Parts: sequence; C-alpha cells; structure tokens
Amino acid sequence: MPAKGKHRRPKFLRLPRSIAVAGTGGAALALPLMGAVCAHAAAPAAAVPAVVQKVTTVSVSAGGAAEKAAPKTYVVKAGDTLAKIADRQHVSGGWKKLYADNRAVVGADPTVIRPGLKLTIGGQGATPSSASAATPTSVRPAVAAASATRTAAATAAKAADAGYTLPVEGATIGTGYKVPGSMWSSGYHTGVDFVVPTGTTVRSVAAGTVVSAGWGGAYGNQVVVQHADGRYSQYAHMSALTVSAGQAVTEGQQVGLSGATGNVTGPHLHFEIRTTPDYGSDLDPVAYLRAHGVVVA
Repeated sequence: MPAKGKHRRPKFLRLPRSIAVAGTGGAALALPLMGAVCAHAAAPAAAVPAVVQKVTTVSVSAGGAAEKAAPKTYVVKAGDTLAKIADRQHVSGGWKKLYADNRAVVGADPTVIRPGLKLTIGGQGATPSSASAATPTSVRPAVAAASATRTAAATAAKAADAGYTLPVEGATIGTGYKVPGSMWSSGYHTGVDFVVPTGTTVRSVAAGTVVSAGWGGAYGNQVVVQHADGRYSQYAHMSALTVSAGQAVTEGQQVGLSGATGNVTGPHLHFEIRTTPDYGSDLDPVAYLRAHGVVVA
C-alpha cells in the first residue's frame, strides 16, 4: 500500500519505434508507424510517370517533324544552273541556300556545275559544331543565312571578274560565222575557223568545266567547255586532247593541239559558242568574245 498523499510514478512500457498505442475506452490499439511513413513517401513517386510520359511525347513529335523534312537528291543535267534548279525544286532561300547546302560537292564556284553532279535538296550541308549547337535556335538560321549570303556573293563576284582570251594566239580567221554553203548540214558555217598549223596550242577562252572531250564525228577530236554564264565553247578538228570530261579548266588553260581531224580541207581550229553543249545551238563566236573584251583580228 503506498503511503498516503504520495503517488507512485507510473511506469510506461517502452514500445518499438514502429508501434504507437492509442487509448480507446480502456482498450489499446497498436498502430504501425512505418505504414504512415511509406504512405507519405509514395506520394512524390506517383508524379514520375507523368514526367516520363511528357518527355516521350515531345520526342515522338520531334521525330515526326524530322521525317517530313527528309531531303532528296537531284542529279544535275546539261544546261542546269543552281538558280534554275532552286526555282524548279522550290528551294526556300533560292540558289544561295542550295549552294550553301551543297558547297562541299559544287566547290568554290557556284556558277559552274557539271552534269551528273548529285545535289541534296532540302538537306543541311554542314554538321553543326558544338558552338553552333549552343546558339539559341532562333538565332542560328539567321546567322547561317547571313554567312551563306556573304560567301556566295564573294564567289559570284570572283567569277564575274574572270577574264576571257582567244582560243589560239596570233591567228587570223579563215571562214567566218554563218557563211552559207552546201558542205555544211545546217546550210551555213556554225562557227569560225582560225587558220593555224597542226600542233598549235588551243586554250579555253574562259574558266569552266569540260562537259565532253573525244571524237565528234565530222568535228574530229573536239572539246566542249561550259562557262559561268551558261554558254558553251567548242574546239574542233584537234590533233590531240589534253583534258577530259568533268575536269575544271581556267582561262587560257590548254585543252589540246590544233590539227586536221574529221571533215576538213586543211589544218585549222574550228571554234563555236553555243547555248547548249550540242550542235545546232550556235551563237556568233566573234561577237561573244568581243563582248567580253577580247580583241579579234
């Protein structure tokens, strides 16, 4: 029996940390605390699937856009220019964009493209560097377009400054342009004949690309060169050729040696200017050379 007026300090049982005791009218209920803790921890985890789902949706959408912008390949044909191709293929940005995307294939001069060249339409010509990847998306297209414009303008200016020269030095003209006669299938002479002995060096009148070099029937050994303005020069009856199809040539570069091959009455150089690489598209070659500052005797 405890002493009167004193109370004994009640002894409490030490419960495990995972159990809580609650009184309910004299009865005791054991509640697991860890269950409550787990319930609270599960709440943030439930938000994870929503985030993942959002990322996946964006990724799929981006992939669909990439498929719509898939590039295609265009094979250059005789008489093509970048401007013509860009117009026919509806290239946004015109020939400058087309050149920027295909600079590695076309080369330094956008005005000279050869038949058989494969161009990418609607593609990206260069792989972005890490620096460009860090540039805001809204800024990159403007910077790229400005750079391509400056490059193309500089190249075009360089091409415009390119000079012209005579195909042979110190020669006089024998038969002139459009002289009538039954010996020619067209009824007239389609070029001019420079009277030179066999073995005289024949030069390209301007920079360009050789589109054909070989036997040309009545023309004998011939070379045809495409120039930056879209015109073609032809050199015929040569005794030897020193260039091949697809080769780039500069103004005054040797393309062969004069001769008397094909249908001729004596050694000379038959020279034509054409609107296409083929027979029947001739222009006045003397007027063409003079228009480019060349003095023709």
